[in-house]
Amino acid sequence: MKNFEIAEALGLKVICPGEEREVASAYCGDLLSWVMGRIGSDAAWLTVMTNSNVAAVAVLRDAACVILCDGAQPDEELLARAARENISLYASEKSSFSVAAKLAPLIGV
Repeated sequence: MKNFEIAEALGLKVICPGEEREVASAYCGDLLSWVMGRIGSDAAWLTVMTNSNVAAVAVLRDAACVILCDGAQPDEELLARAARENISLYASEKSSFSVAAKLAPLIGV
């Protein structure tokens, strides 16, 4: 399923549209070094981290999109970098667990 379709299906707020990508998996994590070593490419990354390092990890690991959970709001640097790097950045008021539970059947995991 494409990231745009997931955003619509889950009622996510589009913060930065980025590029259309196929989402093959998902990963929940907030410790950037931990995520860097474990997230797969083409994954939807669910996090509450909101600084520009999120964009750096998303680009480095080729994440399909980033979903900010629990009402987390991106800082200005993350917004700018997401736009510059063409990263799809979404937001939800729901917890990472809740978003992941609804996301899993959409991507077949």
